[in-house]
Amino acid sequence: PNKQFRARGANKELDRMRSYAAVATRLMWRCGIVAIACLLSSATVVDAGLPVVAPEEAGLSSARLSELEPLIEQGLADHKFPGCVVCIGRQGKIAWLKAYGQRQVAPEPVPMTTETLFDLASLTKPIATACTTMWLVEHGNLDLDAPVVRYRPEFGQHGKEAITIRDLLLHRSGLIAGNPTADYQQGRDFAWQKIDALSLKQPVGSKFIYSDINFLVLGWLAEQASGEPLDKFTREKFFAPLGMTSTGYLPSAELRQHVAPTQQRNGEWIRGDVHDPRAFALGGVAGHAGLFSTAEDLAIFAQMLLNGGEYQGVRVLQPETVATMTQGYPVSAGRRALGWDQQTGYSINRGQAFSDAAFGHGGFTGTVIWIDPANQLFFIFLSNRVHPDGKGLVNPLAGEIANVIDRALIRAPEPASPPPP
Repeated sequence: PNKQFRARGANKELDRMRSYAAVATRLMWRCGIVAIACLLSSATVVDAGLPVVAPEEAGLSSARLSELEPLIEQGLADHKFPGCVVCIGRQGKIAWLKAYGQRQVAPEPVPMTTETLFDLASLTKPIATACTTMWLVEHGNLDLDAPVVRYRPEFGQHGKEAITIRDLLLHRSGLIAGNPTADYQQGRDFAWQKIDALSLKQPVGSKFIYSDINFLVLGWLAEQASGEPLDKFTREKFFAPLGMTSTGYLPSAELRQHVAPTQQRNGEWIRGDVHDPRAFALGGVAGHAGLFSTAEDLAIFAQMLLNGGEYQGVRVLQPETVATMTQGYPVSAGRRALGWDQQTGYSINRGQAFSDAAFGHGGFTGTVIWIDPANQLFFIFLSNRVHPDGKGLVNPLAGEIANVIDRALIRAPEPASPPPP
């Protein structure tokens, strides 16, 4: 009997252990499933780019787009730039994404890739500063038609008290294009004092003068209104939510390995530090320059604007805000949007055929972006044309590429006219 009792007890203990093992197994399976789901979710966030398709799937002609190749090859042969990345998107898809030439030619040649990061130079103005300004307007932190002196009374010297935020965005403030770089060598506070003391070159609102100072002031206003540095604000409100993992100011050590160098500074190649001397003196974060990105990340941003401020279910701007920012406003030199070019003397890189609704911008280092809502189209041209000696030139080529893109559009046939009665 004692043996039978002990056997029954052992069996019960064995059953309990088997039960515990079964529960543990089920938990492990469930945890595994959750882990796999998390990994899949993470991959979705990281791989947030637009689908890359054949041109015809995006309403573009492959044969027509092939005309880009000889144009780019000629630019490379003429040493207009060491290399470039061209990205063309339409109808929510990327129809052309190619790298050409070299990422760098000195100190040793390195091939260009589509994953290359570029110093965007003045593309910082619309992508970082104008969009941040409009986000703050949307949320009531700033007023487009308020004078700058409402937020910085010290700015109201020598006739500048009438300048509004809208004037800054449209480059009609009357300020000069840029003050001496020496004004930025003693820190931010000293730089702002120098800007506060500037006099007007033209009466406020009377003339379009493209000016870095306008966007330096806007960047400062954005930081004051948001309570955060511009790099942190843009990362948290735009780039991270949109999955633009390679975009931002001050690239990390890992990202710097993929940056296209520009020129030399103090005997060292500039790679991952901003090329613009004023932005560099301000620590690499400024309203007019300092942003780095890739073609595929910028494609996400362009599509977000085409979608009216939303991408893959993530909304960063309201449709009304995007419409206000990207519509045309008359200026003395033609037509500008808020922070964006439309049709001025700076528009040589847009070509002649994009619609009147198109908006875009260029950057000194050799960067171009144009977005055409009427055709659900965007065009991105990224190069480091200042490498190695600052003598490159890309704006005429970008305009030619834009014209080829327009000819490649597969447009819906015009409806037939009704027969006469």
